[in-house]
Amino acid sequence: MPCLSKQRDGTILLQVYIQPRASKNRIIGLHGNALKICITAPPVGNKANGAVVDFLAKFFKVSKSGISIKGGKQSRTKRVAITNLSTTDAHRILENVLVKE
Repeated sequence: MPCLSKQRDGTILLQVYIQPRASKNRIIGLHGNALKICITAPPVGNKANGAVVDFLAKFFKVSKSGISIKGGKQSRTKRVAITNLSTTDAHRILENVLVKE
């Protein structure tokens, strides 16, 4: 999966493309090599970044502290680090969503 990579420390790095001010929070597919996520929050005052962390924590069933934005905090394209999740589980979860699209 082009949007997902594993770091040496076991952390998963996820490339995401954010569409703020959407009608509902959801994953809609791939945008190039990034996972495209629609977020209802506006891109003002770090609200969209917080919504991305909340959404991904629920989506991957990890704690919010296990999700951090490593790059692109003021951009639609972001690098998100996920801890306490195996690469196998991440692939399985993403494939289930992307196959349904």
